[in-house]
Amino acid sequence: MKEIELKLQGKIKRLTNQTFKFDERVRDGWFSAVYFLKTREIVKKHKPNNIVTMQFFQKENAVLCGTDEVIALIKTFADHPEELEIHSLKDGDKISPFETVLTIKGPYQYFGYLEGIIDGILARRTSVSTNVYNVMKSAGISGVQKPVIFMGDRDDHFTQQAGDGYAAFIGGSKAQATHAMNEWWGKKGMGTMPHALIQLFNGDVVEAAKAYHDVFPEDELIVLVDYNNDVITDALKAANEFGEKLKAVRIDTSRTMIDQYFIRHPEVLGTFDPRGVNPPLIFALREALDLAGYQHVKIVVSGGFNEKRIQEFEEQSVPVDMYGVGGSLLKISVGFTGDNVELNGKAEAKAGRRLRPNPRLELVE
Repeated sequence: MKEIELKLQGKIKRLTNQTFKFDERVRDGWFSAVYFLKTREIVKKHKPNNIVTMQFFQKENAVLCGTDEVIALIKTFADHPEELEIHSLKDGDKISPFETVLTIKGPYQYFGYLEGIIDGILARRTSVSTNVYNVMKSAGISGVQKPVIFMGDRDDHFTQQAGDGYAAFIGGSKAQATHAMNEWWGKKGMGTMPHALIQLFNGDVVEAAKAYHDVFPEDELIVLVDYNNDVITDALKAANEFGEKLKAVRIDTSRTMIDQYFIRHPEVLGTFDPRGVNPPLIFALREALDLAGYQHVKIVVSGGFNEKRIQEFEEQSVPVDMYGVGGSLLKISVGFTGDNVELNGKAEAKAGRRLRPNPRLELVE
């Protein structure tokens, strides 16, 4: 976890305005709650000289992400951003419940209409980074940090991929399924073969793998082996064909399916759920590969994995070398709130809210 911890100590440089592709309609208030827009017009007419301090917080132990995006948003769409005073924590900082992560000071009409957008950015990015961080912790409880591939492309709208991929990177995942997910931090997407490729070769895993290796000979060869619901048979076929060239096999068995291994060995049934990717299947696969002399072939698992399920696998010392995780990493688990807590330098806030000074905040230039 050292690499993750390094990022969580504020070692990452802030992203700049050039990183983000904002929709220009933000400036017109298209994405702002209407009551913020109405408030802006009222303030312009009746209270144009007031200075407010807006403060943002959330209520969980989390890994913060989205601050760079928010700062860029403010500098792009606020009126006279040079007159605003912004203090912020950094992406990757660990945060506590109710800890202030960002303050903005200036005339309300300059930036107030962005409040809801700021909340939304921080909520989504921090949720993803926190989810990934927790999954990475689960994948490292054995003392060996197992890689986690962020495979969230099919679980949300494609326009979210760049930000989600960056948040996953902040959380600790350096392997992403699409190029877009890597856009903000300068890498490329990774991946090998989907079930569709094997289907096009009439279910012949070896022939599909040959074609893959022919077109992408420089790639590490990772063969998907659950297409025929007989992972051990197909993994051994691939290993026999490619030998040392085969780096790993991936298992993505549906949670509604029982692999053929258990049909051939019904004596092992009765004490566990045999559906999908399960520990006994992976133990059997590892044993079969090792006995055949393929100890070098690693095992990648995917399909419905989340923090809890990975932890269960790790606690049982299931011989998994890499996890592929998707939808569970995109769940919004952290919500942010923005409050005006000072008016013209004096405390003024709704009941129950007050300025919470945070010495960790840094002045944003």
